[in-house]
Amino acid sequence: MLPVVSIVGRPNVGKSTLFNRLIGTRKAIVHDEYGVTRDRHYGESFWNGRDFTVIDTGGYLPDEMNVMVVGIREQVHIALEESDVILFVVDVKDGINTLDKAVANLLRQQDKPVLLVSNKADNEERRMNSTEFYELGIEDLFPVSSINGTGTGNLLDRVVELLPEEEEPEEENDIPKLAFIGRPNVGKSSLFNALLNDERAIVTDIAGTTRDSINSNLEYDDKEYLLVDTAGLRKRTKVKENIEFYSTIRTDRAIRECDIAILIVDAMQGFDAQDKRVIREAEKFNKGLVIVLNKWDLVPEKDTNTVREFEDYIYTSVPQLYYVPIVTISALNKTRIHRVLDVADEVIAERRKEISTPDFNDFLEQMLGEKPLPMKRGQQLKITYATQVKSNPPVFKFFMNSPHELPPNYRKYIENKIRERFGFLGVPITMVFRQK
Repeated sequence: MLPVVSIVGRPNVGKSTLFNRLIGTRKAIVHDEYGVTRDRHYGESFWNGRDFTVIDTGGYLPDEMNVMVVGIREQVHIALEESDVILFVVDVKDGINTLDKAVANLLRQQDKPVLLVSNKADNEERRMNSTEFYELGIEDLFPVSSINGTGTGNLLDRVVELLPEEEEPEEENDIPKLAFIGRPNVGKSSLFNALLNDERAIVTDIAGTTRDSINSNLEYDDKEYLLVDTAGLRKRTKVKENIEFYSTIRTDRAIRECDIAILIVDAMQGFDAQDKRVIREAEKFNKGLVIVLNKWDLVPEKDTNTVREFEDYIYTSVPQLYYVPIVTISALNKTRIHRVLDVADEVIAERRKEISTPDFNDFLEQMLGEKPLPMKRGQQLKITYATQVKSNPPVFKFFMNSPHELPPNYRKYIENKIRERFGFLGVPITMVFRQK
């Protein structure tokens, strides 16, 4: 996992502006009023050969002083727990504030590396005035201007020096990693425990109980798996607690690092926009995909067509994911729970599938015969050769004239024909078109 750098401080000192500067894009909202950053934001930064996650813990803090102090204290405590380096931002224009002292008192009691960032130091006089912040008792002081970038290079140099040493890459093994993802309270932990037959995760009806990702090894039918139970992913606008925000980050990391992302859906709640976002995120990272409809035992008046109706409902909601298998289970009753592993095995095998170049070009010739490429700008588009260049996940490379002219609907046609001929159940396919 990437190391984490958190930005803390009282409202209106420029935390979001610094965040945007460090990750190189305007992802956070920046405004001159207190409390504008109502959600936490995070992104990835790269400096001097190191990648790391940057978190803006701005958060909404009410104007009442006592409540604000409590809110900042919670923010700092969670940042201390979750971060490798902390950037404590103050405002050189305002000077030392009572809240600055409160934050400094908390930070000085910890052993995490803390850098004091004197923001808005956009001229020599303000840079000189920054020395007053040494009164806060934090030695590493960096005058910067988040708006124009002055001083941020020196700050990043020091951040990288303080990051933990890079972990040695884990040895590749054949044990597939299955991440259970989805909204809170859909039964992820229940399925996790049912498969392990062990109460290794807390199972309760209170949404948001699983704050962290929990990994456990499972051996089933002479095969090994690494199961990852993740915190429930709420809609971004509802991630208001500091601790929930960090849980969301860990869940996103779990998606990136898994082999198969298993989206758990409550059959009684339906398939909503958050489910779509999560599974599209997993597809973006080319993970194997499975959708599990949990609590199937609670669905009333089922008949032979009920499963098909649910499948049609989901595939209509996200038609581009028609290739993702859907499994119905009851984690509580342990009904069909091992079917999840059986289907995951199928997806793993499909993800590792390799198509020989002769077979693929025979397919290509037949496909082009059924539906020739279109004309573009008076030129006949031609694909002369194609091959699978990678598996797990599969990547196909096509050589053709004018690849930039190939229309999106024909690209989709190629993908559909590949799936029709070769399968790739639950597996995103990457297609690369190169100039011949």
